[in-house]
Amino acid sequence: MTETTTVRVLLADDHPVVREGLSAMLESAEGISVVGQAGSGEEAVVQATALRPDIALLDLRMGGMDGVAATGQILRLCPGTKIVIVTTYEDDTDILRAVEAGASGYLLKGSSRQELVDAVHTAARGETVLTPSLAGKLFRPRVVEPSPLSGREREVLGLVSLGLTNAEIGTRLFIGEATVKTHLLRSFKKLGVSDRTAAVMTAMERGLLS
Repeated sequence: MTETTTVRVLLADDHPVVREGLSAMLESAEGISVVGQAGSGEEAVVQATALRPDIALLDLRMGGMDGVAATGQILRLCPGTKIVIVTTYEDDTDILRAVEAGASGYLLKGSSRQELVDAVHTAARGETVLTPSLAGKLFRPRVVEPSPLSGREREVLGLVSLGLTNAEIGTRLFIGEATVKTHLLRSFKKLGVSDRTAAVMTAMERGLLS
């Protein structure tokens, strides 16, 4: 895609004023069209499926499904859509969660209009978008501890992070749904958590999921 081609953008943020502000900045730029707005991660998934935008700009923290979870769902349903997380947060774990979920970039809401426009065009070309101040955090070497999880348990959690159900995971791995549940329960115990979301987040924070 070239910058002379109109890039179709979907915006998702749970604050209407923020959405309108981002929309105004993007619509005033040449070669960009805002085709939809969503107020939640769930709505973003629905709109992305219907609109098939080139780029989805997703807020990281929204009520219900957050931007990282929405990223996994959208990429699974709309593999042609590129995701850029737009947020006020600079936390290491948040950056890594977004990138590991498949996001093409991570941009701070304090970025200038030109940085926002450039990010949209950059992502549309298939390149990575990252606010310069965050690059050092993302690429700083991490100490990865020995995994308490088995290879199969990591595999199952990896598919959970993509939004697959137990049945879908069983089909993908050619194992029964009950076996999937057993692997998850063992993972919960090893990680000291009680649900799927916490298991995925904890495993990502500890560098256990590739």
